[in-house]
Parts: sequence; C-alpha cells; structure tokens
Amino acid sequence: MSGASDRHWLVLRLEAPLVSFGAVAIDSNGVIWDFPALSMLTGVFANALGYERTEREAHQALQDRLVVASRRDDEPYDGVLTDVQNVQMQKSDKGWTTRGAPEGRDGGSYDGPHRRFRDYHPDALVTVVVTLRPPSSTETCGSRLPPSLDDLAHALDRPDRPLFIGRKPCLPAAALNTRLVVTAATAHAALLKLPPPVDRSRTPRRAARPSRAVELRAQWPAGEGPREGPLVDRLIALPDRRNWISGLHGGTRSVVEGRVRPDKPSREASI
Repeated sequence: MSGASDRHWLVLRLEAPLVSFGAVAIDSNGVIWDFPALSMLTGVFANALGYERTEREAHQALQDRLVVASRRDDEPYDGVLTDVQNVQMQKSDKGWTTRGAPEGRDGGSYDGPHRRFRDYHPDALVTVVVTLRPPSSTETCGSRLPPSLDDLAHALDRPDRPLFIGRKPCLPAAALNTRLVVTAATAHAALLKLPPPVDRSRTPRRAARPSRAVELRAQWPAGEGPREGPLVDRLIALPDRRNWISGLHGGTRSVVEGRVRPDKPSREASI
C-alpha cells in the first residue's frame, strides 16, 4: 500500500555498446565511474528538453531537483575498455573544447602526437530511477517553466536533440524511457520495486551464461535508503555535482554503494 510520502519514479534503461559515466578527469585520462553521475543525467534531460548550453540557470535548477538511483543489471565484462586516441597536430591546428573556444598548441612540441585515453563500459546495462524535488519557486528560468516528471518522460520519447550516454559516441541501443513508473518513498525502495533484469544471454551476440546473480550492484543517495547493513558496501562523497553557472564541477553528494535483490516482475504504471 502506498503511503502519503510515496513518490513516483521514472525508470530509465541505459544500454549501449559503449557506455561512459565520466568521472573526475586528470590530464589526458578520461576515467569513468560505475554509475551515472548526477551532472551527466542532468545533461541528458536538458538535451532532451532542448535546453541551450547558455541556459545555465535552467540547467542548475534541473540538477538541484533531480533525485536518482542506479542498478547495474548486466556486467558481461570485467574492468573497462580504454580507447587510445592519437592525432598529429601541427602548429596551426586547433582542437575542439567544451568551452566553445578552439585550443591550440602555442609553444609546444609538434613532433609527438596529441594523445588522450578514454574509458568505457562495454555492452553494459544500467537501470536508473528518477524523481524530482518540488521546485524552489514557480519562477521561470528565462522562458523555462520547472519541468514535471511527465515532461521528462515525454522529452525522452521525443527529444529535441540526439541523446547519448556520457560521450557522444555512446548512442543508446534502446529507448531510454522504459515507460515504467514505480511508486516508493525512497530511491532505494524504488530500486527494490524494479522487475528483474532483462535476460540478454539468448541474444545472437551473446553466448549462454550461468544463471543471473541474485544480488545486483546499486547506488542510491544517502538519506534515500539504508546506510549500513549486510547489503551496504560503502558510503562515499561523490564529486558529481556540476556548477552550471561557472561551468565547473564544484560539489559533492553523499551516496551509498551496495547491492539490491530484484523484486518479482511488476508494472505499476506507464506513461
């Protein structure tokens, strides 16, 4: 029975040949986390809603309202796949940057290649539950009204721009919106209400594997589920909050990493 404090949670399916949950980058190493960052999901929804990069207040307001938790449904490979990228740049060549301004190699050596390393999760499948806190005010951010959970779902179905899971090469293998909504008081409770993972072992690109483990790795915000117990592995301060006004990552949030046991299949609601 649903209580007065229960909330609706939109269920997303993040699946692609290559998935990139970008972590804190050091120099030329593009490392990743095991679960999607809050800032990454903010970017996915903002892209779907058609937000422009310059609409910084709208991005910030959206991130501040998001509550997310994730479950790793399939991990066919151990570790990560690292893509080594090399390009021979001459003195007049410039590289693209996320700041919107080209970057050159003033005074640098032009004999060696410009090298970067980018990590990916190959063939991963992660299920995410998302809800929204009430907006801090009814005021608009520019011309944007605070979106509802229905707005997010409809935007994923008909996005204003192409969507990707982390980096632009990580195109989804299926629709992100599963059209499933669960009702639960906390993010952890929402994860427990998810149906068991889709069995992908019978697909042509995979060989049959042993039966799926009962426990699946998961992550949920501290305060949105247990902080201790046999299925809790660690409590960490995760630096995945972006300051969209300045354009830099400048905040952490407390999250719990542990394991969950899938519930029996159910479809509480669809949108």
